[in-house]
Amino acid sequence: MFILHVTVPLNTRWEDDEQGVSQKTCRVRSNHLTLSGERQNVTAIGLLYFYIFLEAVTKKIFLIMKKKIFIAAAVLISSAGSAQDSTKVLDEIVITANKFPNKTSQTGKVLTVITREQLERSGGQDLSEVLNQQAGLSVNGSGSNPGKDKSLFLLGAKVDHTLIMLDGVPLYDPSGIGSNFDIRLLAIDNIERIEILKGSQSTLYGSDAIAGVVNIITRKGGSKKAEFSGMAGYGSYNTFHGNAAFSGKMNELDYRVNYTYYKTAGINEATDTVTAPHITDKDGYEQSSFYAAIGYQPSRSVRIQPYIRYTHYNGNIDQGAFRDELDYTTALENVQAGIRNELQFGKLRLNILYNYNDIKRIYIDDSVKSRNGFDIYSKGLYKGSEHFAEAYLVYPFANLLKLTAGVDYRSSGSDQEFHSVSVYGPYDSKLGRDSLKQHQLGIYAALVINSGKGFNAEIGGRFNRHSSYGNNAVFNFNPSFLLEKRWKLFVNLSSGYKTPSLYQLFSEYGNRQLKPETAINTEAGIQFLSVDNKAGARVTWFYRSVKDVIFFYTDPASYISYYINQDKQKDNGIEVESSLQLGKRATLKLNYDYVDGQVTTRNSGKDTSYFNLIRRPRSTFGITLGLQPCRQFYVSMRFNGVGKRTDISYDQNFNPVEIRLNAYSLLSFYADYSLMKGKIRCFADLQNITNTKYTEVYGFNTTGFHATTGVRIKL
Repeated sequence: MFILHVTVPLNTRWEDDEQGVSQKTCRVRSNHLTLSGERQNVTAIGLLYFYIFLEAVTKKIFLIMKKKIFIAAAVLISSAGSAQDSTKVLDEIVITANKFPNKTSQTGKVLTVITREQLERSGGQDLSEVLNQQAGLSVNGSGSNPGKDKSLFLLGAKVDHTLIMLDGVPLYDPSGIGSNFDIRLLAIDNIERIEILKGSQSTLYGSDAIAGVVNIITRKGGSKKAEFSGMAGYGSYNTFHGNAAFSGKMNELDYRVNYTYYKTAGINEATDTVTAPHITDKDGYEQSSFYAAIGYQPSRSVRIQPYIRYTHYNGNIDQGAFRDELDYTTALENVQAGIRNELQFGKLRLNILYNYNDIKRIYIDDSVKSRNGFDIYSKGLYKGSEHFAEAYLVYPFANLLKLTAGVDYRSSGSDQEFHSVSVYGPYDSKLGRDSLKQHQLGIYAALVINSGKGFNAEIGGRFNRHSSYGNNAVFNFNPSFLLEKRWKLFVNLSSGYKTPSLYQLFSEYGNRQLKPETAINTEAGIQFLSVDNKAGARVTWFYRSVKDVIFFYTDPASYISYYINQDKQKDNGIEVESSLQLGKRATLKLNYDYVDGQVTTRNSGKDTSYFNLIRRPRSTFGITLGLQPCRQFYVSMRFNGVGKRTDISYDQNFNPVEIRLNAYSLLSFYADYSLMKGKIRCFADLQNITNTKYTEVYGFNTTGFHATTGVRIKL
């Protein structure tokens, strides 16, 4: 009897995620196949109709723009209004765009900033919920059970085509299939701001930055000798969220220590109507995070900051779509430690940093209380560690040119074990880091031109040397024009890449001949700021073409499976962000996105193309009204509209079946009141207040109406 046994790390994305499959295990035994995996009333009718209408109109505009009249259409749209604060402040200082502080007016890159004030006004939300409200971002699973994986899609790209960074350090998961980092590990309480940089950024930041990067910037030490800040909140599903932080500054030293705790009873993760509909358990989740950093700055030209982060979570999960489970658990530990050094020698600034990232994940199903999966017992242990080191300099030439040049090194390894017992007997698989290891070296440079007369540009390139496939290179060219300090026209032409993961290269299904996925990106648009600074808008069009997309291939004759470079993927769309000041006490923000895409693959020796944005809406719409009737009181209301999506299920013969997921809208409300000159802030956060029933992943539940109340303290 021929046996093919496929085991992949749980709660990570299968590489054919475009086909809607996020499998946990897959076994083929002769003619017997068992799959276990995640395959997954609209209210506010008036707003939803407006949203659907806007989708149709925007699609027409998009088609017109493809006939080379983009700027004219953009001006028409931007004149109507303007979604983030970054669209309204052309002189805002950002770091991620060029790797040094620069005004948004002097860069043509598309960048959105989430400030600390916005984060504090997120109430009881986690990072995935906050990111899901941003233009161009869709976080699948943000409305699901807290223990459910959160898949971040930027501008319609694959989940592993967006690079997550922490203080400029790229974060990966070496133990996963696609190496994308789990955003649940980043506590929102320790974040100072988030910079979302869209478009390919591989020149400065390397692998995975095909669609863009999300750079999360942590909070630093305070200005006083000792400061305390804390937060405590309680809400629906018996959820508690607490945070305590101590920070301060003493002469040349500054410090920050932060601890966050989160616990919830959760909801029933899977919608079980197949195997055991009478089982209705709640899948709880618990997480704690610790962060400590010390900064030493003996002079203005020297700063040294060592740090350490530790995050642990555990929770109950289910077997997959429509398959509940009473005794399936997961746990994870993540340790990050490193040091940042910032040095200045005259005009030259030198940054040297090192980061160590270690992840350990475990999944256990003992099938004592229930057995809805294939195995009687299973245990998966996945470990991964990575060293990342970088040194780069920034040097200005006269007043017009600024050079950024650097080198980075990344080394990763993984240990993976899986043990199971089924009616066919025991099965064991073990992969060690003696074979699951790789390293790569990158050299890059970018030259920024600021003419002082409205013209700005960045041109750069990177050379990457990989221990497995060899060499690859990328480039970027990003000119922009600032007209009358009110209008910014920008274009970005760049290439990007994603290296194969350890699992794809060296596992039992690995292929050491894999090449990196490569992409060509184009963005173009216009940004507007009114004379009185009360209105602003940005409209961006993008087109992305990816080739050599890694595909999990199974030979139909031999059932032998392995990874190959096969698919081509093309995505395009339009993004609108706007902000309007209504008097002195009200602000209106709006964002809208339309994305389309297709993948071309080989089927029976022929090219076949099909729509590939699985679990990603073609269009999303958000509108936020913020009011501050007095200095102490703030209130806001947000409407989110999410368009129709597709997912994949399987029939009784295990053939893929496309599932249509309905459009839905969510309404939320937030309010806070300050006491003691802002030292105490009481808040209430109400999400999905119309109790809308909707689906993010076919076969999995989402939260209904839920509320959080709490207090923030600053002393």
